[in-house]
Amino acid sequence: MRPFIVACLTAAVIAVGAAVFLNLFLQESAETAFTEPSARI
Repeated sequence: MRPFIVACLTAAVIAVGAAVFLNLFLQESAETAFTEPSARI
């Protein structure tokens, strides 16, 4: 039972770490993301 709990906690820590990394470093604002000189709406 203990290895299962350790595995769940490890997966949760990795998931939270990945979410924080993606949110801080790879996310762009909507104005930046949708500003394309070649886009026609």
